[in-house]
Amino acid sequence: MPRLSYRRALTRALADEMTRDESVVVLGEDIRVAAANVTTGLLKKFGPERVRDTPLSEQAFTSFATGAALAGARPVVEFQIPSLLFLVFEQIVNHAHKFPLMTGGQCAVPVTYVVPGSGSRTGWAGQHSDHPYALFAHVGVTTVVPATPADAYGLLVSAIRCDDPVVVFAPAGALDLRADVTDLTPVPLGRGVVRRAGADVTVVAVGHLVHDALAVAEELAGQASVEVFDPRTLYPFDWDGLVESVSRTGRLVVVDDGNRSCGIAGEIIATVVERVRLAAPPRRVTRPDGAVLPFAPALDRAVQPGRDQLTAAIQLTLKDG
Repeated sequence: MPRLSYRRALTRALADEMTRDESVVVLGEDIRVAAANVTTGLLKKFGPERVRDTPLSEQAFTSFATGAALAGARPVVEFQIPSLLFLVFEQIVNHAHKFPLMTGGQCAVPVTYVVPGSGSRTGWAGQHSDHPYALFAHVGVTTVVPATPADAYGLLVSAIRCDDPVVVFAPAGALDLRADVTDLTPVPLGRGVVRRAGADVTVVAVGHLVHDALAVAEELAGQASVEVFDPRTLYPFDWDGLVESVSRTGRLVVVDDGNRSCGIAGEIIATVVERVRLAAPPRRVTRPDGAVLPFAPALDRAVQPGRDQLTAAIQLTLKDG
């Protein structure tokens, strides 16, 4: 198979699942013209009945998807930017997520929400740059953040086949990544992966930051052996896999493109220290508390977590203890 971009892997997953299962439909704003360049070619292949442009009302089309799922469809809803999820938190969390629980399992709501954007995309300012995956993990909605083209394909396929709502975040910093993919297969939800083995410190990296963590691990190879753990799914989280890693290395650093307070990085650290005795205090690299990303690209980049901050955090952790 030729080199595949992360963005095209998402497109391929949608096309393959729509071919396999006629109940899969895709809807959202401007998806016929593929404004986010994820739904390219789907209209021509599957027609307007299954690739549906919607009015500019996130609340309306998200609620429509819930109803369609209750009626037997498997809708995939595309959002142009993650910040729009704030508009539909009610529809996803209080409706789609809770219907199966409140009916004693008598109904399924198999809706997938595909959310490209944020994460290393600069110049989009405060109302277009949020990365709110921690909010969905907090309330128990299945939440995935693929880092590679193969995982973008495999996790989206598994999300579409899941009988519960799943939010798939596709960070802008990963969308144009390309890789040689020898096999496209579903990736199980809730299972992390060690991207690089190491002995001195475990770095947990979320989404596009996996690639920064791998680059830093390579740069520090002469000084330390850095293990990189990619959770892939933030809820349910592969705690056993991470605990196994940290039990070997004894040290933990988390890099996460979310805000510091009440973020997924803090949850990862808290859960690990409940189960593992660390050799040094854990550290996290995140956006600052209450971060609202500025419009100016230089200031934007200064706010987002990156390689320099991660390198410093690893070195401090190795010095401690």
